Amino acid sequence: MRGLLAASLALVVSAAPVCAQAPAPPAAGQPSAAQPPAAAPAQPQPAQPPAQPPAPFPQGAKFAFVNLQGIFQLSAEGKAAATKVQALTQKKQAELADRNKALVAAQQKLQSGGSVMNDQARGLLEKDIERQARELERLQQDAQAELNELQQDLQAQFQTKLFPLLEQLSVEKQLQMLFSAQDAGLIWAEPGLDLTLDAVKKLDAATAK
Repeated sequence: MRGLLAASLALVVSAAPVCAQAPAPPAAGQPSAAQPPAAAPAQPQPAQPPAQPPAPFPQGAKFAFVNLQGIFQLSAEGKAAATKVQALTQKKQAELADRNKALVAAQQKLQSGGSVMNDQARGLLEKDIERQARELERLQQDAQAELNELQQDLQAQFQTKLFPLLEQLSVEKQLQMLFSAQDAGLIWAEPGLDLTLDAVKKLDAATAK
């Protein structure tokens, strides 16, 4: 379950890299502008509500399952977490884009005017480009680490709220076992055994309180 929830969080937002338009390749020995990282994988298609009412739970059934990723995508708690991840992603992408733009501008200045600069001016500009490239790389790493930390925190909070509710739901249905559909390698099951929407309702009700 833990790994699936982490995947669900990572799949919530799209974070295509934001970068300034790169100039022609820099002169030999010059660092090139670092590309801002994709802070999260591509966004999947959002879970769609069922077109028909969910199938009734089979009377006397002792086993059921839930789709943890579906719970995350459909619940208010999961959507709130997705919004936080997306906000941080956009903030970090904007910061990286600004720094990348400054680096590209410095490289263009060196390429266009380096031949007419004196040795001292050209050397200072080259060192400044190297410094900016190092700082951009560190900023990229720090942004990725901050996003990972946020995802881990949100995942832990989500699990803390959800898992006791899944246990309550299992007791209410008098189940002997409740499976995670993906983790169990489920191929087919009676539709009524899917308690995903029941879990979403229970989580939303707890969140509202």
